Amino acid sequence: MTESVFRRYSDAFHQTLTDEGAQWKRERLFLWRQEHAITRLERPTRLDRAHALGWRSKPGFIMVRVRVRRGGQGKRHIIAGRRPKHKGINKMTLSKSIQRIAEERAQRKYPNLEVLNSYWVGEDGKHKFYEVILVDRAHPVIVHDRRVNWVLDPGNRGRAYRGLTSAGKKGRGLRWKGKGAERMRPSRKANRKLEDRTHVKVIP
Repeated sequence: MTESVFRRYSDAFHQTLTDEGAQWKRERLFLWRQEHAITRLERPTRLDRAHALGWRSKPGFIMVRVRVRRGGQGKRHIIAGRRPKHKGINKMTLSKSIQRIAEERAQRKYPNLEVLNSYWVGEDGKHKFYEVILVDRAHPVIVHDRRVNWVLDPGNRGRAYRGLTSAGKKGRGLRWKGKGAERMRPSRKANRKLEDRTHVKVIP
């Protein structure tokens, strides 16, 4: 069976994640750390992943790389006396993923564009790197392209802020399938309260 071009691009990228490509990965991350936190690119690093998420090599599509810090929101220890629960040091991890934060920062940097999707490209001990696909809503090529002009709908304004991207839907629990999927939405909190009420043991 003939191997597709995008499959070869995918294999070439994953080759850099192995021990044989460690030097290549180290040099690439070193260069990325010298750039700005949000850097505009001429072409995607992972062509196969970008194409699968909607990117096309035509005017109106913009690609940026976003650098976001890793880890939770842990704070330094407070010297003054407080109760441990009021110190605000532990259990401060955001419920929002780092990928969604990267999409929102790209949207804030380019307010006249619309975030289409994003994907992971690398990480080191302190940062994670994502490439975000942005679309120019006013570009004639985007307006006349039936495959992507759905972003012109007013209901798709601010997709990154409202969790309408692929990473946003994953964080909102909309990809849950299988047993108990109907209990995830429209309100996980309400369904959790309902389950608590139904599992109460009545002692006669």
